[in-house]
Amino acid sequence: MSKKILLNEIAEFDVSDYLRDDEDIAEYLTQVLAEGDSDELLRAIGYIAKARGMAQLAQDTGLGRESLYKAFRAGSKPQFETVFKVLHALNLNLKAIPKKVGA
Repeated sequence: MSKKILLNEIAEFDVSDYLRDDEDIAEYLTQVLAEGDSDELLRAIGYIAKARGMAQLAQDTGLGRESLYKAFRAGSKPQFETVFKVLHALNLNLKAIPKKVGA
């Protein structure tokens, strides 16, 4: 006989739990950027921030921890300055590479 599993017993999936090192983070962010969805990019930055430690990021950026959570949740529209400041504090660089013709 199999045991029934209640929905409240199932852990919610959290991407930040799987971003263990710089290579994981770089690969994840590269894939999100390739998709071209700006909302997903903001959520991805939020997951990366959580993986690295939101309290430390708040200290490094001078922004409040709760403000950071709000800035990178679904549907948020943070200022570019905030996004740039967070990326800088996370030691992440975005690189523009010309798209190949016909790709």
